[in-house]
Amino acid sequence: MKVVKRRYLAVSIDSHETFNSHEFMNAVWSTVSKLFGEYGASQTGISLIDYDETKKLVIVRTWHNTLEMIRTALASVTQIGNKQVALHVLAVSGTIKALRKKTEK
Repeated sequence: MKVVKRRYLAVSIDSHETFNSHEFMNAVWSTVSKLFGEYGASQTGISLIDYDETKKLVIVRTWHNTLEMIRTALASVTQIGNKQVALHVLAVSGTIKALRKKTEK
């Protein structure tokens, strides 16, 4: 049996507005399904791990083989709700602990 590895992405939200985690994930899922269709979106396994509204920092998890799909989708998000936004991937790691170390620097 082949083990599929997970990857964790630290994403910063560049906007003057604040968003809750539900709005963020709706925007990401919408973009992923527009770019890759329902089948492609189901293959990503994306899930929200941590959402810091004050720092505007998000940690999401995906599968190793769909990492580039998620990076593309995150870069394609231009608005959440009706508010303009830009998402930037700060770091990618195989563990949450290493990801937090990378983003602290």
